[in-house]
Amino acid sequence: MSPVRDDFRRSQLAIGALFLVLGFQYATWVSRVPALKARLDLGEARIGLLLMTCGIGAAVSFPLVAVLMRRFGSRLLSVLSALALGVILLALSVVPNYPLTLLVLFFDGVAVGCLNVAMNAQGAALEARFERTTMSRLHATFSAGSLLAALLASGVNAFTGTLAAHFGIAAVLLAALVAAARPGLLAEGPLAEGRLAEGPPEPAVEEGAEPAGKDRRGFALPAVATLWMGLAMVFGTVTEGAMNDWSALYLKDVVHAGAGLAPMGIAVVSVMMVCARIFADGWRTRFGDGRIVRTGSLLAGLGLALALLVGGVLPTLLGFACVGLGVAAVTPCVYVAAARQGPDALSLVAAMGTTGLLAGPAVIGFIAGATGLRWGMAAVAASAVVVSLCATRITWPARRDVPAEAALLTPDAG
Repeated sequence: MSPVRDDFRRSQLAIGALFLVLGFQYATWVSRVPALKARLDLGEARIGLLLMTCGIGAAVSFPLVAVLMRRFGSRLLSVLSALALGVILLALSVVPNYPLTLLVLFFDGVAVGCLNVAMNAQGAALEARFERTTMSRLHATFSAGSLLAALLASGVNAFTGTLAAHFGIAAVLLAALVAAARPGLLAEGPLAEGRLAEGPPEPAVEEGAEPAGKDRRGFALPAVATLWMGLAMVFGTVTEGAMNDWSALYLKDVVHAGAGLAPMGIAVVSVMMVCARIFADGWRTRFGDGRIVRTGSLLAGLGLALALLVGGVLPTLLGFACVGLGVAAVTPCVYVAAARQGPDALSLVAAMGTTGLLAGPAVIGFIAGATGLRWGMAAVAASAVVVSLCATRITWPARRDVPAEAALLTPDAG
């Protein structure tokens, strides 16, 4: 194996470990919400606020993440935030009351926001350095982390039901993963590219965009190109989140599927997304990010809309499969495009995506309550089509036009 290929695989595995850490940590504490509920004697409304607090922390973390990215760079920020997620698990295992639990989960959301931006900056820089697509596979490892967390929860519960034991084991595993990943993460600065004497090349600047990596002392309004990316991310995560939250209920209440078939909606969407993300990097290399996002989101919207019109269990499941297949590459591709604009743009787009994931299912629920669940799912289909429209306004990277790695990883000088 050539040294270049060796370096690529080493960094790919290291960055993939960060995605796995995020999925593993989130699924670990979410899987024990019933235990938290019992220990703190919480009602349903308080559980809902508990879950929302984490999302709020991630959504409002944008200004802090942008500053930390410029100050520390993505390598150090990803390590620190991943370790913080392990500490947060330990805190959740011993927190004595509900207000402190809310505070811990708010900081969990902030740490999630930091790791989300830093690891995607690392993934985009990996593509830039080696001119190879890999972001979709990296996002697939997030799902693998969630699966591993579920298996760990099941195994630990077979021996003990205590949160301290479960979260302690999980925290140790997280620390071990971070320690193993750290040497393979991409280093900041022009030394990483071997161009110290020359200085890093200037990244391409699109119309209306501020040059990536430019030294900024204060708040700057986002470029129009960044806003289009943010909108694509918002509607993409609305589509993804709403399918996870409402597909089973739609199958049960509207299509009248049996109790055994109703959960298949989530399963179909999830399986198609994981499979598509495994293969999506090859599609990106062959067809380009823009075409993948435009075509995929259009497939998701039209496929779901057709399923809603036809009705029936099988057409509905096929429509759900179109959604999973079509939106799988949206998030990875938009992250790569946002990373070209620098850490501020990446932070904003990530925060907007979190907002869509948090607020989307609730909005769909409001529409369903006012007009019926069929119209609520129609709004999901419309969201996917909006992603396709937004994608026409984004300048996507070509494989021969990769961004300068320094713009993604390097803290500001001075």
